[in-house]
Amino acid sequence: MDKSYCQSCGEVLTGRIDKKYCSDYCRSTFNNTLNRASRKIVRNVNNQLKKNYRILQSINKDQKTKTTRSVLNEKGFNFKYFTNVYKTKKGHVYYFVYDQGYLPLEGDYFAIVKRQE
Repeated sequence: MDKSYCQSCGEVLTGRIDKKYCSDYCRSTFNNTLNRASRKIVRNVNNQLKKNYRILQSINKDQKTKTTRSVLNEKGFNFKYFTNVYKTKKGHVYYFVYDQGYLPLEGDYFAIVKRQE
C-alpha cells in the first residue's frame, strides 16, 4: 500500500485513504498560501479605489466642483481605477468611484460631482 503525505507539511497521513492534510492547520495553511496572490490583487485594487474616493471626496466639499489633473496627481489619484462609467445623452462620459464622479474637461480640467440617488 502506498503512503500518502500531507500536501502542506509532507508528514505521513494516517486514516482515510483520500485524506490530503494531517490537520486543520495544514489545510488552512495550504489554502491560504494558494490564494495569497489573488487576495493581494483584490486588496491592492480596493485600496486604490478607497484612496481615489477619499481624494474626490476631499476636493468635492459641495455637490459639484472643478479641479485640475495636477491637483489630482499630486494627491495620488490613479485614473485607471474607477467603479463605473456613466454616459450622458449628450455623449459626456463621467467616471465614478462609488458616488463621487469626475468628467474630463478641456485643458486638463475636471468637473467633480456627487451622484444623487
